[in-house]
Order: sequence, then structure tokens, then C-alpha cells
Amino acid sequence: MQEKIKALAKKYAPDFIEVRHHLHAHPELSYQEFETSKFVQSKLKELGIPIEVKATTGVVGLIKGKNPDKKIIALRADMDALPIKEENEVPYKSKNDGVMHACGHDVHTTCLLGAAKILMELKDEWEGTVKFIFQPGEEKNPGGASLMIKDGVLENPTPQAILALHVNTILEVGQLSFRSGKVMASADELYFTVKGKGGHAASPQLVVDPILISSHLIVALQQLISRNNNPFNPSVLSITSFNGGNTTNVVPNEVKLMGTFRAMDEEWRFKAHELIKKLSTDLVRSMGGELDLHIDVGYPCVINNEKITNEAMARAKDYMGDGNVSETELRMGAEDFGYYAQQIPACFYRLGTMNKAKGITAGVHTPLFNIDENAIEIGMGMMAWLGSSINP
Repeated sequence: MQEKIKALAKKYAPDFIEVRHHLHAHPELSYQEFETSKFVQSKLKELGIPIEVKATTGVVGLIKGKNPDKKIIALRADMDALPIKEENEVPYKSKNDGVMHACGHDVHTTCLLGAAKILMELKDEWEGTVKFIFQPGEEKNPGGASLMIKDGVLENPTPQAILALHVNTILEVGQLSFRSGKVMASADELYFTVKGKGGHAASPQLVVDPILISSHLIVALQQLISRNNNPFNPSVLSITSFNGGNTTNVVPNEVKLMGTFRAMDEEWRFKAHELIKKLSTDLVRSMGGELDLHIDVGYPCVINNEKITNEAMARAKDYMGDGNVSETELRMGAEDFGYYAQQIPACFYRLGTMNKAKGITAGVHTPLFNIDENAIEIGMGMMAWLGSSINP
């Protein structure tokens, strides 16, 4: 079976590189993936795969192999792009100005479509059922995964495990990486409005200075993390925007701060929310100001199931060779795949796309992101292999 998958991945890789070019040239923002969804639906219909539409633009396909009730495995890809203006000069450069597949979701969708073609062709040679999930909105709260789950994507039938790949721009093409347990952080957005009393900058005794208060608040928030969190439990709080005032001699009435809070532990995550609220409110009031604070609760941690991940890693080594499979490093980035992992056993793994010799080294979320497209053959073959061989 493995050799047949490899042969078909090699045979069809050129076709799916063209699929990737089409997707890359026609990116759509989160929750606006209407044409992408139609394209995915058309490709699945060409293969004779029954489909359902979920969460407006999400697409779900189902292939039943031999003994379809023996096991049910889900494979997931995301479809949305980012509000970035592409700077690559390639024939398949984005045609939608200011929108770009800069995080590799075009690659993920392509690999999953390729896996569907392979598994459909070999459906009489593997056991179980594979559910193909193409989801919207991974890049933006509340996360397309949460919407797909609410719309029943993990029901009728319910998968016993779910797997997904993600491009890795610091891993050479031909390499894969896996990690059991904690993989990626939760992500929550922080919005502060510090209200004071404005006035002339030369008369500080007559004002309540929100710029000074906000400066103290930023420092205090850093101490909150360093002095309340276990240092062996990764967590990050970053203030990324400070807006207030517009001239040299006027103290403004208010300052707006924005930032992000990341954690690898759900218990600490929500404890930290309460600490942030209390510290911020008390500090601002102690200096004579008032505070409006909104914490936009985002994606949960991605925690890979140990059994599924260890089996997937072993099967990847069998497929790729031991030397081409490594352990994924911990990352404080976030992924809405964490919602699936909260519901069923999950494995989120990495596909190497870098090629230093070809100068393909730009990171994700940058205007020059691109991949060595030899990764397409590996990605589609590996998804087909894992989807058909994993035993949950």
C-alpha cells in the first residue's frame, strides 16, 4: 500500500502543483473563501467524492474504504489567506491585491486534495473511512475550526482521530516533524483603554496623565507573568500597540493599548486573565485613572494526543526514513486546530518547505513566503498514508 501511495503521489504531483498555483493566485481572506470553496468542491466532485458544506464556506468530503466502520480518520486543511501584499515575482503571484497565501494554506489545501485523489483511487485497498475537512478562517477569531465543530463537522460520522499538516519554513524540504503533547500556545487578544484627564503638558499637576499610567501598566504586566507563572510553563504577554496623543504640549485624555497573551496551559491561561484584570484595574485607579479592558478569548493550546502522534511519527519514519523525521520545537504561535484537539485525539505535524540552495527561506506571514514545491508530493503522499494506516 505504501509503495502504491508513493507512486501515485509522484504521478500526480505535477497536477497538484498546478492546483497550488491556482489557489495561490486567487487567495481569499478569512470567512470570504467563496471561490476557494467552490474550487475545492469541484475537485472533490470530479473524484466522485460526496461532499457537504459547513460553516458557509467549509467543505467536507468522505471516502469509504473496505470495512468502512472499522475506523474513521479525519484529515484537515485550512483555506484562508492573509491581508499581505505579495512581493514574489512568480507566474502564480496573487491576483488579489493586498491578499496573499503567506501562511501556506494553499499548500495545505492542495495536499489534502491530492491525498483525496490517491485514497479514492486506492479505496478498495485500505480499511476504514477518511473524512476530509477543508475549513475557513484559521487566521481570524473565532477560528473556522470552532465554527465547523458547531456545524457538526465531527459528527455523522464521528472521527476517532484527526490529523493536519502545516508548512515549516525552517525545515528543509524532504523533512517532517512531530511532537507529542503541547505543541502550540493559546492566543488571546488584549485591548486596554486607559482614561485620564488631559490638559497642558506644562501643568502636570492639573492632569491625570494616561501616558504615564500606561507606561507603568506595561512594565507591571511583564512582572505579572514573570512573578506568577511557573518558569517551566511557557507564557508570553506582549503589548504591541501604544496610541495616545498627537502633539508635544498636550496631555491626552486617554491611551489605547493592544497586545497578545499566549500560554501553553489552559488552567494558567484563565488564571492569568483574572490577574491581568485585577492588576490593570488596581494600578490604573491607584494613579487616578479609569480602565476599560477587553480580553478577546482566542484559540486554545494545541495538544497532540500521545498515542496518535507516536504512531504517526513511526509511520512517517517508515515512509520517509528515520533521518527525515524529527521532533517539532515548541512554538508560542497559535492554531485553531486546538479546538479539534479538545474534542478528539489529534496530531498536528510539520512539512518542510525550505530550500536554502534555491533561496527559498522566507518565513510565513511575510510578502516573500514561498515553498520548494517538491513538498507537494511529500505532503499529499504523507496525508494519504497516515489517513489510511493510522489505527486510533
